[in-house]
Amino acid sequence: MPKFVKVATTSEIPPGGAKCVEPEGKMIALFNLGGSFYAIDNSCTHVGGPLAEGAVDGEAVECPWHGARFNIKSGDVLSAPAGENVLSYKVRVSGSDIEIEV
Repeated sequence: MPKFVKVATTSEIPPGGAKCVEPEGKMIALFNLGGSFYAIDNSCTHVGGPLAEGAVDGEAVECPWHGARFNIKSGDVLSAPAGENVLSYKVRVSGSDIEIEV
């Protein structure tokens, strides 16, 4: 049964920033887009690059290893070399706590 797990506070991730969190053993990239928070799998579907370390451009993140791009809000792949989407997760903010449904 999915549940929300606290993974960070809003002050830990500045606008345009990201952080890798590990709720329930899952490696998840958490992003702050203009004060709204989004979460996707941290591992690029090409060869596993760490998406939380990638460059953010608007609603997209670029894998730092080979340049695949993903939509931060949906997890959809936007450009090669990745051919598959990454999972996205529901995020909620309670006060200053950020929680992800896992």
